[in-house]
Amino acid sequence: MGAALLDLTQLDLGHSQDITLELKDPDRPKQHLGEIYLTATLWPRNQQEKEQYFQRTNRLADVNRRLKSQIWSSVVTIVLVEAKNLLPMDIDGLSDPYVKFRLGTEKYKSKVVNKTLNPIWLEQFDLHLYEDPYLGQELEVTVWDRDRSHQDDLMGKTVIDLATLERETTHRLWRELEDGSGSIFLLLTISGTTASETISDLAVHEETPIEHTQLVQRYSIMNTLQRIRDVGHLTVKVYRAQGLAAADLGGKSDPFCVLELVNSRLQTQTEYKTLAPNWQKIFTFNVKDINSVLEVTVYDEDRDHKVEFLGKVAIPLLKIRNGEKRWYALKDKKLRGRAKGNCPQILLEMTVIWNIFRACIRTLNPKEKKYMEPEVKFKRQVFLRNVLRLKAIIVIFIDIGKYIQSCWEWESKMRSIFALVIFILGCYYFEPYMIPGVALLILLKYYLLSGERSGFNHWICGQVAVMTGAPLIYATSQFQDHTEIGSDECPTPGDDDDDEDDKDKEEKKSLKERLQAIQEVTQTVQNSIGYLASLCEKVKNLFNFTIPYLSYLAILLTIAGAIVLYFIPVRYLILVWGVNKFSRKIFRPHSVPNNELLDLISRVPDNEELLNYKELKPMPTADCERGSPSSNATRREQRKRHKAA
Repeated sequence: MGAALLDLTQLDLGHSQDITLELKDPDRPKQHLGEIYLTATLWPRNQQEKEQYFQRTNRLADVNRRLKSQIWSSVVTIVLVEAKNLLPMDIDGLSDPYVKFRLGTEKYKSKVVNKTLNPIWLEQFDLHLYEDPYLGQELEVTVWDRDRSHQDDLMGKTVIDLATLERETTHRLWRELEDGSGSIFLLLTISGTTASETISDLAVHEETPIEHTQLVQRYSIMNTLQRIRDVGHLTVKVYRAQGLAAADLGGKSDPFCVLELVNSRLQTQTEYKTLAPNWQKIFTFNVKDINSVLEVTVYDEDRDHKVEFLGKVAIPLLKIRNGEKRWYALKDKKLRGRAKGNCPQILLEMTVIWNIFRACIRTLNPKEKKYMEPEVKFKRQVFLRNVLRLKAIIVIFIDIGKYIQSCWEWESKMRSIFALVIFILGCYYFEPYMIPGVALLILLKYYLLSGERSGFNHWICGQVAVMTGAPLIYATSQFQDHTEIGSDECPTPGDDDDDEDDKDKEEKKSLKERLQAIQEVTQTVQNSIGYLASLCEKVKNLFNFTIPYLSYLAILLTIAGAIVLYFIPVRYLILVWGVNKFSRKIFRPHSVPNNELLDLISRVPDNEELLNYKELKPMPTADCERGSPSSNATRREQRKRHKAA
């Protein structure tokens, strides 16, 4: 009739508990088989088990007391990505899964994803490893089904032995669930180690010439086809930071540094009670895409292992100058301004060795997805900024169209003659290979104007220096762009006053002006979307014979166009069209510029116009007369006379 499982680990020794168990049958998973109510009390079978239990309880209490005063030895960063093919636990054949993590005495729980067997969480958790041998290094991962009316059901479980995983490396783990079906995908990194013997300490790390030669040989051009996905190798030396903001009440912080390269995440140990931490760590990353960006973030560690943002800097790998030890100014969360503090900055040294041919092949493949992207929410300022960005791009095309229109209108005869000659020669001699040739000329123009030649020479020198092992000396900063030059200078008191004045002016803007700006942008977006929707509906209605006359006309024009395209080459048709545009102002000076295709489509009504043209069903004449105002007034008078009588 049904069966149920009772998890004895959920019971407390010597305490009576009321439990409701739902009966289930594997052959009838969707059928409700009833419930059984019982009261359970857990007792040890003999005195020996009782002593073992209380001894274990006391030992756990001692461990908890020690952990409160003990500093963790490593940080286990878990990115919970997704799970697949989980068990259906509900009547509708779905589940409401969530995940629990347990490492020692630390426990975390993910959010619940409703009504799915293939949930995607994209959540990050930071657990801590301690040197206490009793706790061990086993990470327990359990998947549960949320049940609002009854106790949550265990769907599956897996245990990961952290002692077998390499430190300072992000592991991509697909783990099969033991007590159920399905699998779970995690990104797991063990970093932030405080042990002095770890290879990530600069004090004990010494790169031998043999290691450097092997690394250079691995990414040499001769070995391009051996490991095509291994693009390069990044080494980051994190020395120290200074000028950080005080996050604690005592005027100090407990900072640690996190380095992220797409989905790889490493971090330093925490330096307690300081605003100038001295980490002295070295980290290595496998570069899968040379176009990636290294994000270096400094956090303050609070109680219960919570964090507070102190500063961040984003460094594209292509802008790294190998072997240069330099300060980077820390920015705020938006990466637009300087972070809080006394000119906060971090001292880094980076070296990236990569294979240019592997990088080119990787660039032409899909970009690696970053799992821990923040959720994009609607914000008024972001909306306005994006609309203005799009408007700036559209204005460029509008200006190009106006320039072409001015050539057609012969506003400057010399310019129009020159444009006409170029157009005729282009139509006559055009070949498809000329398109990338024109793009190459445009790239060459901006290459010469942007001064990137010095940057390219600098990159070549850097690669040669890495290959030969020669030291790099940077006497000048010609390669540094203007944004970096401006960001390295600390703000003066006068600059702070100017910023405050700008903020005051911004605050003085009236609410009416801000609402007006929002209204203008919203109106622009509304009208643009309405125009595009109307245009698409007109094209659809042209093809589905909403207006038969226009559809028949489109059929005739389509047949004529097919015949013309069959007998006449396209280049001559474009030539005739262009000459007609140039000659219109000469032979037909008073004609209105037009586009014949858009003129035809504009005659077709869109869906909104069709609703406007829809006729309502007329009422019969007798009913209209009965419902007329004169007849209603007559009935009211008769009613009054009847009441008076």
